[in-house]
Amino acid sequence: MTDRYIAFDVETPNSANHRMSAIGISVIENHEVIRDFATLVNPETHFDRFNIQLTGISPEMVADAPNFAQLWELIEPLMSSGILLAHNAPFDMGVLAKCLRAYDISWKPRAEYACTCRMARACYPQLVNHKLNTVSEHLGIALDHHKASSDAHACAEIFCCCQADGLPVSRFVRTYDFTSMRTVW
Repeated sequence: MTDRYIAFDVETPNSANHRMSAIGISVIENHEVIRDFATLVNPETHFDRFNIQLTGISPEMVADAPNFAQLWELIEPLMSSGILLAHNAPFDMGVLAKCLRAYDISWKPRAEYACTCRMARACYPQLVNHKLNTVSEHLGIALDHHKASSDAHACAEIFCCCQADGLPVSRFVRTYDFTSMRTVW
């Protein structure tokens, strides 16, 4: 198994969750975060008031941002370079799959990923819940919640803490199928 993991978090403009308005990426090698990347994304669709209030991202803020297809050219090498991680990974993996499909982008048919929410449940069962903000607070990780850059970095730090606490990562690695847009194992 690789020792390179790519933590990512997406923010969406509306409840359809088929486009992203921001993405944050944190690269982990040898148990430490070595790189952070974040950008706004022009989703080329409408924004719901709820999502604007939650994320602070408005249509005006993304007007000059790259769309997903333009951004994918830049981030694909990063996303392909390790096992993907996300907190509540089915959500983020689903948004990624829907964006790839919406822009007719062929990537690999399947990708390995792990969910740090599931990992935190196993590693810290005493917590009242395993939401990103709850786990981050428990571990002393700074978090500006619903900001993709901060959420991705916190996800990466949670992963590193779980590793340091002896959690066997291999138990949590799954495979996401981008054709069927679901976890296949």
